[in-house]
Amino acid sequence: MKFLELLKRNRFNIISWFVTLLLVIGIIGGGFWYQGTTSAAALVPEPTAQPEESPPDVAPPAIGASSGSVTSFGSITRNIQLKTNIPERPRYSVDKYTVARGDSVFAISENYKITPETLLWANYDSLQDNPHNLKPGIVLNVPPTDGIYYQWKDGDTLESVANEFNSDPDEILGWPGNDIDLTNPTVEPGSWVMVPGGEREFVQWLIPTVATGSSGTSGTSGSSCPGGAVGSGAFVWPADNHFLSGNDYWSGHLAIDIAAGEGAPVYAADSGVVTMAQGGDNYGYGNVIQIDHGNGYSSLYAHLSVIGVGVCQSVGAGQWIGGAGNTGNSQGAHLHFEVRQGGGFINPWFVLP
Repeated sequence: MKFLELLKRNRFNIISWFVTLLLVIGIIGGGFWYQGTTSAAALVPEPTAQPEESPPDVAPPAIGASSGSVTSFGSITRNIQLKTNIPERPRYSVDKYTVARGDSVFAISENYKITPETLLWANYDSLQDNPHNLKPGIVLNVPPTDGIYYQWKDGDTLESVANEFNSDPDEILGWPGNDIDLTNPTVEPGSWVMVPGGEREFVQWLIPTVATGSSGTSGTSGSSCPGGAVGSGAFVWPADNHFLSGNDYWSGHLAIDIAAGEGAPVYAADSGVVTMAQGGDNYGYGNVIQIDHGNGYSSLYAHLSVIGVGVCQSVGAGQWIGGAGNTGNSQGAHLHFEVRQGGGFINPWFVLP
């Protein structure tokens, strides 16, 4: 009886302790269960995710495009570059270049990214404004920019030099390579300066046009031959090769140098009368043939090894007239080919097929 009464009086405390015990057991058991499931999951490898293939006609999402509440960003692809590109620094000084066999004024200037005129003007002492005077071993001045490389003379001023070469005094003064003191802009006589953008006339040595009596082509030596074959105006190539081996046409070289080996056949570019068939140096042309086509055009073939026609002979278009060579001012066998109209030079590319 006493035990039942005691149990009734303390039943609340007993229930509290019992609930507490159950909670403790539950917490401990839950901890052991969680740890066991985590360890088991760690032992199971995750399946490899397979990339999802996109249909070939579906474009990738654009940068900043959104789908639902998630924003997707495109990426910019970049190729791997193993070598660093170093930008080319500007050149302000004059380089020295030693001419090698096979060089031409046109090719050297193209390599240095200047005009052939600039290179020819900068080397008058050695080339005399004639690109065919180029010889192996000659050391050339190669200006850093297009214009005139000029040696200052006593009495020169910025204005007088600029006017002489159609330039601007500020261009001379501001060119970094000239190293002129802006606070005291004077240049010592004998100093070399660059005149950017400057230009001058060439001193050119050229064989004059020789015409027949009935030709519309001007001549300085009068009529050398009576009338004969007349050209159609439809030119043909004067050599088997149709590409260059030296200088192209430009203001310092009023012809094209066609690739042709020693003795390679040379053909008349159109019908006409031979007005010159002359051996020797001939202003550096070497052995030369000139044909008056009787229609205002004439053509000239230089550096020949063989002259196969005579003066006043009529020839037809495509007829063999001689062999290519290396005579006169030439660094290798080729055909120097000129075309003139009314006595003036024209670019052969204008009439060749």
